[in-house]
Amino acid sequence: MALFTKEEALRYHSDKRKGKLEVISVKPCDNQKHLSMAYSPGVAEACREIAADTDKVYEYTNKGNLVAVVSNGTAVLGLGNIGPEGGKPVMEGKGVLFKIFSDIDVYDLNINATTPDEIVSFCKMLEPTFGGINLEDIKSPECFEIEQRLIEEMNIPVFHDDQHGTAIISGAGILNALEIAGKDITDIKVVVSGAGASAIACSEFYVSMGVKRQNIFMFDSRGLIHVGREGLNEFKKAFAQDKDYGSLADVMVGTDMFLGLSVKDAINQEMVKTMAENAIIFACANPDPEIAYEDVKAVRPDIVMGTGRSDYPNQVNNVLGFPFIFRGALDCRASAINEEMKIACSKALADLAKEPVSQEVCDAYGVDALEYGIDYIIPKPLDPRVLTRLAPAVAKAAMETGVARVHLDLEQYAKDLEVMMTASKLRTKGVVDTFGYDF
Repeated sequence: MALFTKEEALRYHSDKRKGKLEVISVKPCDNQKHLSMAYSPGVAEACREIAADTDKVYEYTNKGNLVAVVSNGTAVLGLGNIGPEGGKPVMEGKGVLFKIFSDIDVYDLNINATTPDEIVSFCKMLEPTFGGINLEDIKSPECFEIEQRLIEEMNIPVFHDDQHGTAIISGAGILNALEIAGKDITDIKVVVSGAGASAIACSEFYVSMGVKRQNIFMFDSRGLIHVGREGLNEFKKAFAQDKDYGSLADVMVGTDMFLGLSVKDAINQEMVKTMAENAIIFACANPDPEIAYEDVKAVRPDIVMGTGRSDYPNQVNNVLGFPFIFRGALDCRASAINEEMKIACSKALADLAKEPVSQEVCDAYGVDALEYGIDYIIPKPLDPRVLTRLAPAVAKAAMETGVARVHLDLEQYAKDLEVMMTASKLRTKGVVDTFGYDF
């Protein structure tokens, strides 16, 4: 059942103040002295300090808490290439999520650019202003080249959430599901339906976690990716099997995990029946997964099932990743978001799922209790502990791998995050309440 009508959704975006974001001054500007410090001549003092030492841009401007969400609108949700204007509501939405989950400020930058060279050039010019860049809804395979070039050529964190978000969250689910099943990650067989940016990034991430590359069987719209096929790009070639092992139904037999990042009804109950004991299914096509939760449980109640939907257990939700990854990366002034930081995020999520959940969080999701097991292997986004566990874990990994430029006292950092978010929520509520919305 839909939670809202089309009219309600459109009114949410258009009522009163248009869109979902607003820039608000956080310093007083009520008299001549304030005005003189905010702009001329007082602003020159900050300018001189930064000109003498560019690192002080983090001290006297908002750079250290500012992320650019950059998109060209070529792969927006399930809507496809709808252009930068069509994708802007999504990018504003990312800004909202950054703010409410981690108190990070965002400018959404929706650009008329199609080639990797154009997008790379644009993003590189942003480095003096932004502390990090979140690439969003840029189509495959260009997105791979764009992100890799920016990581190599920039000195601030660059992260393509469409690639890595699902990988990190599902990675946490895999760790816990395998623990419950008593399986070793190096032994499992994985079937992937879909070969776009997210599917390829997930598969690469699973390899970094310990899955053997030869045990990943990836399918696109033409079938199994294998060395005998022509026209494969370099990213698909990385997962080409040594020969054609048959149809999706053939390869599903005995598999330990199915990852769906494709289309509704990609698999059926007969395929599910043939999977290994205590298998995992993450069917992440939205809004309709590759197979319905009820259909899986009807034939294989032992399977750990997750989807991209909030109305079923084990939601694979990217909001459990990017706000907290950037929070940790910004606060230690990391020059990049590396694989170790992503894995640290997955492990912190997996560990949090094993801890008792407060009644307040349970009430927010309309359940009596949430307990670690096959129906709860991934924490809920509204659990406030996600911030205080993930951001320090990411910062710790950044410090240990040498990409952090600021050393944090992690115990104090977790406490500071709680104080920061309490204040942020009060500010945000105060602003929103002034509009008197009734939805």
